[in-house]
Amino acid sequence: MPFDFIIVGAGLAGITAAEELANVMNKKVLILEKRDHIGGNCYDFINENGTRINKYGPHIFHTDNNLVYNYLSLFTMWDRHSHKILFKCDDTMVPVPFNFISIDKILPKEAEEIKSALLDKYDVKSKIPIKELVESENKHIKKLGDTIYEIFSKHLKKVYNINDNEIIEFIDKLLPFRTSYDCRYYENVYQAIPREGYTNMFNNMLSNHNITVMLNTNYHDIIKIDHKNKKIYFEDEEFEGHLIFTGMIDEFFEYKFGKLPYRSSILINEIIENDTFQDNAVIYYPEEYHFSRITDYKYLCGDYLESTTIQLEYPVEYDITSEEENVPFYCVPLEKNKEIFKKYRKLSEEYENITFIGRLTEYETLQMDEVVEKVLKLISEKFTGLSTEY
Repeated sequence: MPFDFIIVGAGLAGITAAEELANVMNKKVLILEKRDHIGGNCYDFINENGTRINKYGPHIFHTDNNLVYNYLSLFTMWDRHSHKILFKCDDTMVPVPFNFISIDKILPKEAEEIKSALLDKYDVKSKIPIKELVESENKHIKKLGDTIYEIFSKHLKKVYNINDNEIIEFIDKLLPFRTSYDCRYYENVYQAIPREGYTNMFNNMLSNHNITVMLNTNYHDIIKIDHKNKKIYFEDEEFEGHLIFTGMIDEFFEYKFGKLPYRSSILINEIIENDTFQDNAVIYYPEEYHFSRITDYKYLCGDYLESTTIQLEYPVEYDITSEEENVPFYCVPLEKNKEIFKKYRKLSEEYENITFIGRLTEYETLQMDEVVEKVLKLISEKFTGLSTEY
């Protein structure tokens, strides 16, 4: 079968692109995936305990975008889920994003003074950047900012393995403080999990006979890129179609400007013979222990089982040569790394018959709805000639 498009990567970006190209444009699409499953880091499965778990950590779909939600709803039913996370600070469980309840937990003796100072300056339901709290001239507000920043710093050191001088670069990215008692992690209109799981949704998206998926296939084995002449060779013959690349952009360009650092994780699942293991779906441990968080899947899968499955996540450096640590989870958005990425991004613009999209090619921690929105807009504008507002 001659293919019109080859897509590298069967994650959310690649699957969304394949679905649109096959169903809307009636194009023949080949997807190459080096792992033994589709879905990328969203992949889920039912374990021997009958619990549906995410292999690479919990994923909650959330969005305010009606078009994205309605698009994915073509392929799945949803179970609503208002996600909450807790940070274990000393012996106290603190809700994050930090809010008025968090103040009661981490600064109980000064809680009322801090709340009064906040409400004198800000409206209810405001979102205040942590940097603004830290730089406040009000001693109560500054105390709150310093305390939150210290907690986040411990978390960032563990997850990203960065030093004190680099942590300051993250302050603008920290979740803002909320002047409310709302403990939901997300405030989006739609917060849900696919009723039959992400993998089932992805299988539905790829059900068109125009789509061929090759698993356990490293794209290097069957695709060669002539970087000098900007040509693509598929199984030793020049490919006249279009390539959509969703993998690591530095790997594609053979690390011409150096490697972009990523963080990975080792995840260990354990069946617990109790209804639940902890009091919340996800609890982070910024201080003690080597693991960064524990997920209790009883809260996420909704199954009425007498036991649950927990997942411990241990942050590690991404290592493409390691069997355990060879999945890039998070980019490391320091300025020095962004400068390297910009060089790759500029170089990618020279390849007219190759499109780069997805979190790995954009070196950015994109939310699921952002990925879908970007891909739908790209396919609409670049390949169908339409200009749809997504």
